[in-house]
Amino acid sequence: MGRQLEFEIFRFNPQKQGDVPRMQTYVLEETTNMTLFIALNRLREEQDPSLVFDFCCRAGICGACAMVINGRPGLACQTKTKDQPGKITLHPLPVFKLVGDLAVDTGVWFREMYDKTESWVHTTRAFDPAAQEERMDNAVAEQIYELERCIECGCCVSACGTARLRDDFMGAAALNRIARFVVDPRDQRTDSDYFEIIGNDNGIFGCMGLLACEDVCPKGLPLQNQLGFLRRKMGITAIKEIFRK
Repeated sequence: MGRQLEFEIFRFNPQKQGDVPRMQTYVLEETTNMTLFIALNRLREEQDPSLVFDFCCRAGICGACAMVINGRPGLACQTKTKDQPGKITLHPLPVFKLVGDLAVDTGVWFREMYDKTESWVHTTRAFDPAAQEERMDNAVAEQIYELERCIECGCCVSACGTARLRDDFMGAAALNRIARFVVDPRDQRTDSDYFEIIGNDNGIFGCMGLLACEDVCPKGLPLQNQLGFLRRKMGITAIKEIFRK
């Protein structure tokens, strides 16, 4: 017989008139290799069908099941109950719009982030469908791939001290996107072009350097390295702009 786990889960449906935020307690017997994803599905199927949370892939790829687990943002599908205490407290991710209970809307935030970062390869070259694919150095391709592993779960944004204080801060996910295009030789933007996007308090200079983003990233992205890389590059660009004037 497994442990009797106690779940303290945030409950609130903003679309239900008269509903108020509250914590609700559930008790569930732990099973072998149980994840929070399994536990939440059992709670919804066996005890409370009104419990709201998101899931999709169950494999740490979609990022839909991100939530605050005992005070730390993480993925429910990757979190095993055996690694948690007997009492598990679950909250929705802060910063994002609440849909209900543990579900938040990250889509609007990431759409705005893509627009702000102009998240596409900027080039004046005309596309030739008959031409061979442009070759790229393996080291550069691997560096781009490393930065593309972001699953947009929102954990880094929710753990960010600046994002919690200011809704105009771009956050580590957006800055990581910029770093991805900085190293891409196909993108023809200059450092000055990137400076116009992130060379301000809303961008790289708004980062307080707490690095909670990297601590909670479920994919282990090197956010600390990328933020430092962008800060140095944008700082040098700012100095050049001053002397150019």
